[in-house]
Formats: sequence, structure tokens, C-alpha cells
Amino acid sequence: MSEPAQAAPSNPGKAATSGLSYWLATAGGLGKLPKAPGTWGSLAGLALAWLFGRAEFRGYDFGIVEFQPFNPLVWWIALSAAGVAAAGRVERLSGKKDPQYVVVDEVSGQWLVFLLGPAMFYGPLGWKSLLAGFILFRVLDTTKPFPAGRAESLPGGWGIMADDWVAGAYAAICLWLAHWTGWLG
Repeated sequence: MSEPAQAAPSNPGKAATSGLSYWLATAGGLGKLPKAPGTWGSLAGLALAWLFGRAEFRGYDFGIVEFQPFNPLVWWIALSAAGVAAAGRVERLSGKKDPQYVVVDEVSGQWLVFLLGPAMFYGPLGWKSLLAGFILFRVLDTTKPFPAGRAESLPGGWGIMADDWVAGAYAAICLWLAHWTGWLG
């Protein structure tokens, strides 16, 4: 038995450009900036990685479980899950495949570079790591090496987000190689 079709919004353009989903999908409106919206989204991801890289991970022990409110992995997962839903909704309401103004994927992918990279294990992010990670991610996000291009074909928000996760993982691998060869100091 199939589910009933959802009624189309009375004004799809308006519905696609308002509300919490739109705000999250555009990273608080960064995706609507006139030039290079993906770069602005990446800069937001870079800022989050830097901020969470500076936070102290003090856990609160409740006996059974330890709660770490500033654990970047938990926040990245929350942002990414919400991003899948928001990006998918905005794509559906706009009627456009992966609208350029949806940049939560760049925020999530850029942040992933640093979550998987050497700084997560060896201490705070230095300027060389930040710059290298940013450039690597932007290049890999735009060139879409295999399987990033295929990931784009996933349905809805998954396709919007997944190619950036692939680019983020590749950029993190490059940062590890730079770390092991001594290029990052």
C-alpha cells in the first residue's frame, strides 16, 4: 500500500525559500550570497572545525554514561542528519536538483576534513592545516573524484550531502599524507 501524495504547496517558490529547512540548508543565508556560495559554506565549516577544535572536552559523569557537550563528532552527526533532511526538503520544494544556494553540504563536508584529519588526534588546528584542508576540500568538491560523482545520484538530501562527505574524506587523507611527510610541520 503506497502512501498518499503530499499536496503541493500553494506557492512552491515561497515555500522553498522560507522556514527552518531553508535557513539550515543555506547555512543561515550564506548560500544566498552573490558570489561562490559553496566557498562561503566551506568557510562556515572551517569556522566550526576551528571553534570545536578550541573547545575543551570536559565530560560530565552521570554514573552510567559520560556526557561531552562539546564533542565535535556528535555535533557533526547532528548537523549532517539535519542537513540531509533540510537539503532534501528545499530541493523538493524548489523543484531544482541540488540548488546552488544549498550549502549545508559544504559546511558538513569541510568540517569532516578536520574531524578525520590529523589535528583531531594531534592537537589544535594550525593555520597550515586549516588552509590546506580548506583548499583540498574546495578542489575535491568541485572536481568530484570517484565515487563523489556517483554519490550525487543518491536520492534527495542524501545525494546533496554524500558527494561532499566523499570530498571531505579524500581531503582528510591528503592531510594525513602531508602530516606523515612532514609538510604540515
